Amino acid sequence: MKYYIIAGEASGDLHGGNLIKELRAKDAAAEIRCWGGDRMQQAGATLVKHYRDLAFMGFVEVIKHLGTILDNLKFCKQDILSFKPDVLILIDYPGFNMRIAEWAKKEGIRIVYYISPQVWAWKESRVKKIKRDVDQMLVILPFEKDFYDKWDYKVTYVGHPLIQVIDEEKRLPAQSLSDKPVIALLPGSRKQEIQLKLPEMLKMVKHFPDHQFVIAQAPSQPAELYKEMIGHKPVLLAEGQTYNILKQAKAALVTSGTATLETALFGVPQVVCYKGNQVSYWLAKQLIKVKYISLVNLIMDKPVIPELIQADLNEENLKEALTRALYDEKCLAHIKADYANLWHKLGASNASEKAAAEIIASMA
Repeated sequence: MKYYIIAGEASGDLHGGNLIKELRAKDAAAEIRCWGGDRMQQAGATLVKHYRDLAFMGFVEVIKHLGTILDNLKFCKQDILSFKPDVLILIDYPGFNMRIAEWAKKEGIRIVYYISPQVWAWKESRVKKIKRDVDQMLVILPFEKDFYDKWDYKVTYVGHPLIQVIDEEKRLPAQSLSDKPVIALLPGSRKQEIQLKLPEMLKMVKHFPDHQFVIAQAPSQPAELYKEMIGHKPVLLAEGQTYNILKQAKAALVTSGTATLETALFGVPQVVCYKGNQVSYWLAKQLIKVKYISLVNLIMDKPVIPELIQADLNEENLKEALTRALYDEKCLAHIKADYANLWHKLGASNASEKAAAEIIASMA
């Protein structure tokens, strides 16, 4: 069969790559074309566009790059029509993918959405569009099935794909980074978020001289972007080694998103750091209705890890939160117990294999 897959971020590339491996394992004749990244390409798909050219963060940034986004949409539609896929698989990335879904439905193309847009966080009314346009929804967060049930829309919970990925990674030995205890810095994969958050994170270097700070460099970003901000600080930059860093980290400063969940599944105490364009943040605050910004706290429905957002992300608050994450024994005991419960909540199944099986079965 012919599969066309669209992912627009680093996490989508990770999960898309694992999905492609499972699709190819079950369908030897699979022909796969994708928008994504290196992992999806390495798994055997023909890469049309890399996510580094697609990721625009925040309302203001989207408006500034509207011309590029519209050009990408037009090109994507033409490419899909030319390829004539049996199924179009959309991975998160709702701003782009939901527009493609609406168009593809009218073209009579079967649509599977793997990893739901966060409609439970904002614009809940988008569920109506999902029900109209998406033939099959595969969700990875346990509370999402109950959410869609309220809208009388049947979805399939396949478990979280990170469980298998990280379980396998934990079995591999770490490649030593330093003789000092490591503090991981995970400032995100987009240029805009790195420029906003990494300078705040780097202010901690002078406060914790007995630790080695290590930045997880996103494969999609050049080293020069980070080096300009690092300057002469004694900080290591490690490209494509996020999991190796987390296996050794005593604590981590993490941007919101999938990285918070990855950090938790490795058992690393963390502080969530978020800072965005002021106008974009104000607009988002009017629309978003969830209590937390990190997946860890959302899934557990309580403040397992501290979140420093916008003005609260400052040197004093960050130093205090990082100190607790490193040295507060009572705090660390609570985090350890909550992380164990988090792992249990997400289940132990092979989500990528289950998703592939569901997609292929639905085509029979």
